[in-house]
Amino acid sequence: QLEMVDAAADGRHALLVAATGAGKTLSGFLPTLAELIPPRSGEDFLHTLYISPLKALAVDVRRNLLMPVEEMGFPIRIETRTGDTPSERKARQRVRPPHILLTTPESLSLLLSHEDSLLMFAGLKRVIIDEVHAFAHSKRGDLLSLSLARLQKLSPSMQRVGLSATISDPDAYRAWLAPYGEIDAVRLVEGEPAADP
Repeated sequence: QLEMVDAAADGRHALLVAATGAGKTLSGFLPTLAELIPPRSGEDFLHTLYISPLKALAVDVRRNLLMPVEEMGFPIRIETRTGDTPSERKARQRVRPPHILLTTPESLSLLLSHEDSLLMFAGLKRVIIDEVHAFAHSKRGDLLSLSLARLQKLSPSMQRVGLSATISDPDAYRAWLAPYGEIDAVRLVEGEPAADP
């Protein structure tokens, strides 16, 4: 979706609503890939954080994202961080973060509790929240809202991107996603219809 790239270029947050199977996850990552290609060699920085409701989904998204990145031959580092991630990898990620980190709200909350989180997140450009409808009106959503507020404080220019299947009230989710409740800061992007089953 070029509208996602346009929203990112305008410095706006975005909520992408599209039917399952319409390619919304890859569309959510398009601005990140456009900004990371060509990669800045030798730089270790966390560019994009992807939040998933399920750790299995984060693993699947990593695999699906790695395929085109590796086919193009770009050295973009993409890693997951969940409760199953080995402790030595977690420690390394805090010192040398990947360009794209895929995680869950709970793992993000723990990561933000470290004293050196300021260093890790200071240059964060984007947070992508998949299945935003699964978070917005739950205790996990409250936890994630707190984490987003902390991330916005650490990196004030960070853009928020929400991905959702078709929802009846997009404005309610735009309001949840918006920093400081400024709904007009979040652009609504409606995806193309999915392919027929």
